[in-house]
Amino acid sequence: MNASQLVTIKEASQWATDYLNRNVSDSNISYLVQYGKVKKFNDDGTAKVMIGDLMKYYESFNGKREIIWKKKLGNDLNWALSFDNLREVDTTKHVHRLHPYKGKFIPQLVQYFLDNHTDQFKTEQFFNAGDIVLDPFAGSGTTLVQANELGMHAIGVDVSQFNCMIAETKLLDYDIEKLEKIIQDIKSKVIDFEVDNKLKDFEIDLYAKMYDFNNKYFPNPEFKGKVNRREIDEWKFGLEKEKDYLKIYNDLVKKHKIRLEQNEKSSFLDKWYVESVRKETDFAFGLIKNIKDIKIKKILAVILSRTIRSCRATTHSDLATLKTPQVTTYYCFKHKKICKPIFSIKDMFVRYATDTVQRIKQYSQLKKKTYYSILPNDSRTVDISKEVKKRSEKFYDILKKNKISGIFSSPPYVGQIDYHEQHAYAYDLMGFNRNDELEIGPLYKGQGIEARKSYVDGISAVLLNCRKFLADNFNVFLVANDKYNLYPEIANRASMEIVNRYKRPVLNRTERDKSPYSEIIFHLKNK
Repeated sequence: MNASQLVTIKEASQWATDYLNRNVSDSNISYLVQYGKVKKFNDDGTAKVMIGDLMKYYESFNGKREIIWKKKLGNDLNWALSFDNLREVDTTKHVHRLHPYKGKFIPQLVQYFLDNHTDQFKTEQFFNAGDIVLDPFAGSGTTLVQANELGMHAIGVDVSQFNCMIAETKLLDYDIEKLEKIIQDIKSKVIDFEVDNKLKDFEIDLYAKMYDFNNKYFPNPEFKGKVNRREIDEWKFGLEKEKDYLKIYNDLVKKHKIRLEQNEKSSFLDKWYVESVRKETDFAFGLIKNIKDIKIKKILAVILSRTIRSCRATTHSDLATLKTPQVTTYYCFKHKKICKPIFSIKDMFVRYATDTVQRIKQYSQLKKKTYYSILPNDSRTVDISKEVKKRSEKFYDILKKNKISGIFSSPPYVGQIDYHEQHAYAYDLMGFNRNDELEIGPLYKGQGIEARKSYVDGISAVLLNCRKFLADNFNVFLVANDKYNLYPEIANRASMEIVNRYKRPVLNRTERDKSPYSEIIFHLKNK
């Protein structure tokens, strides 16, 4: 070992920043150490790494990723749109992380096409401050937020009432002082709420025994390093130790007389939550319903929804796509150790409430004085002018005079996601009406010929309806994974033409499958 190559975490981050020509933080290096991707050395009590190990890691993966992906996906892949220089904290900035939403695009992609810059790929400016931007598949409101940052008015349409609520809470103006006061009061009451006085002692026992067990059989980062180097059969060893610890867990449950499952299984909340979590959730929601300020009531409902999403009785690897309820301890393939189900919402609720206030404060410094309307409607049939007028006469006047300059949206992909089911917990809790039948291209319809035909009908109907409200020289940008080549027909049916295609790699994905994957941003104009 060459001691001169040993560097501190801070020194390593600076070296990596220079080597890769992009910002690499201390936490990025710590992540590599934590997950056994580079070896940690202890020198005089200080954590250090080898420059050679870092170079080997970056050369084997990061530095060659573009070449590998282009070989598999084609040389027409626009790597500039990968935004691989950005950290997660950048792609989830301020209010964009108020609530998880599967399938959303990163804000930088929206900004790339909406802002006034030009480059070798985007050779002209498409939108200006004061324009109106439409997203007919608004989802969690990413386009609307970015439009506001750029001084543009925005309209979002979505069939999901809950999606509209998420988007609205991002754009609302809050009395920050009042918000902080009410949130602090709710946090205190949730913390003080006692479901079962046996639960605290149970968790203390459980944590202590899990700590000792994991330190013995899954020492960190040594075990993760062995897995990465394939020195151990992770599947066999993990499941073997899962069974061993399950005996300890069951003894503790019996000792403390803990109820795990609820009596009823008829609703999502009945099936996917342990009893103590369900009771705490109902208590917290009762407090929220009594809040008189509508804006604050809505944002607290979103905080609680975000909380209970993280507290579902499932494994950490299956948070994005639920498989089967998990009410026992288990070997976690994500964290490489024995993990447990969530028995209380308290920690998550406090964390997310605090985080939400911080994000709202951050965004309040960036917000522009623009108009927006969020419409819980079907984009195939909605009368946008009429609905905007209901909400704001001033915005309606602007819309009537200037019309909508264009669209930036990510329509659902064929047969990939059931969007209402993604937030079934929120629909159950808040009593929103579900409009599953109005979804275009849902997972439950599959990807067969009939499903594709229905998809083409749906997306083209949306564009045909929306173009009635568009200016003549409109620009429409649709982000799609068009593996069935459906968008040429969609454009034709909507009396539009595809004038450009931007093919981008999708680097950050929640699925276990991390194989090269791309999507197309279609640029459509009036035919």
